[in-house]
Amino acid sequence: MIVATHADLATKEASGQFRRDLYYRLKTHQVRIPALRDRRCDIPLLLEHFLAEAAQVLGKKKPTAPRELAQLLATYPFPGNVRELKALVYDAVSLHTGGVLSMERFINAIGPRAATPTAASPERRNPFLCCERLPTFSEAAELLVTEAMQRSNGNQTIAARLLGISQPALSKRLKQRES
Repeated sequence: MIVATHADLATKEASGQFRRDLYYRLKTHQVRIPALRDRRCDIPLLLEHFLAEAAQVLGKKKPTAPRELAQLLATYPFPGNVRELKALVYDAVSLHTGGVLSMERFINAIGPRAATPTAASPERRNPFLCCERLPTFSEAAELLVTEAMQRSNGNQTIAARLLGISQPALSKRLKQRES
C-alpha cells in the first residue's frame, strides 16, 4: 500500500489526533520526496512523461514540446507540485491539434506568478536588507538582467517574461550593455 500526505503524522499521533495503530502500519517505510520547486531538474523528464501519458489517455499523437517550455516551467514555483504540472500538460494536450505544442496554455496558466518568490521571509521580499549601500537603478537593472538571462539559459523571451518587460525592451538593454 502506498499513501501520501503533507501532514506531520508523528505530531498528530503524539497529540492523539491520529490513531496509533494506523500510524505504525503506515510508518513501516517512509520516503520523503521534495517538492517540485526544490527539484526543478526533474521538470523536463516529468514533462515528457506527462505529454506521452496525456496523449495516450486523450487518444492523440504525442506532441513535441517547444525546447523553451521546460525552461519556462522551471521559473514557476509550482504550489500544486507535480499534480499541477500534470494538469497543465493535460490541459495543453487536450487542446493541441498537431505539430509543436503551443506554449500559450502554459503561459496563461502560470501568468506573472512565475517570477515571484515562493517564500515570504523578509530576506526574500527585500534582497537589499543586508546591503550597506543600495545599488543605483542602473546597477539593479543590470543585476536583474544578468540573473534573468542566467535563469533562462540565455533565452531572451523567457528572461523578459521573468523581468516583466517585453522581449524587445530586454533586447535593447542587452544591446546597450554591449556598447
